[in-house]
Amino acid sequence: MSGFLPDEPSAEVRVSPNFGPRRETLKPEMIVLHYTGMPTGAGAEAWLCDPASEVSSHYLVHENGHIVQMVRESDRAWHAGKSSWFGRTDINSCSVGIEIVNPGHSLGYPDFPKRQIDAVIGLCAGIARRHAIAPPRVLAHSDVAPGRKIDPGEKFPWRALFEGGVGHLVPAAPIRRGAVLKTGDAGADVEALQSMLALYGYGVEITGVFDQQTRVVVQAFQRHFRPRRIDGVADGSTMRTLQRLLASHPT
Repeated sequence: MSGFLPDEPSAEVRVSPNFGPRRETLKPEMIVLHYTGMPTGAGAEAWLCDPASEVSSHYLVHENGHIVQMVRESDRAWHAGKSSWFGRTDINSCSVGIEIVNPGHSLGYPDFPKRQIDAVIGLCAGIARRHAIAPPRVLAHSDVAPGRKIDPGEKFPWRALFEGGVGHLVPAAPIRRGAVLKTGDAGADVEALQSMLALYGYGVEITGVFDQQTRVVVQAFQRHFRPRRIDGVADGSTMRTLQRLLASHPT
């Protein structure tokens, strides 16, 4: 990769060896956001560039807003792991991955600094513009790998991104008492819930049974779009928020 030029003009380049060609002539059609989940940004940057790790991302954004590019957008970084969206299972081949420095849930999970988020907004806007990525395709790692991943987590300021012109969001419906769908339930209402989640892109099988897979997908949806309560229970707030997202989806 001699002569490597950054796709993002503001980025420093530190080339990771952990990449390959995008498969099946796939091109970037989504952005997947992660947190690093490590004690320091320097350690995360070193790990993503270590051949022994067998992981990488296209970009890393430090707490101070400094951006490092490690893989060209035209190449396939190894960031998503086992994941899916709209039936695609090789998310690495059709996405751009961004690691955001934050130690994560197991190490205190601090707030994301404003200057870091400002840099993420600018970076995502440029990527979306270069590849014509639609707003609903700016996703969390937890969206494409529900149950397996929870990053960048419920503290990630999706509203700030949306107000900056990045991503898809609606105001979360208020949480009120009322009927809920939960593990063990079955019937037409559960099938409707699963159908709406699948229509938005989540990897959930439409069975009419509220099983473990459905619960973790509901949790992933709540973590991104209704983070005040993440319990895997499809209450009225969860259902109405999902309906609003689908109604406002720029198809």
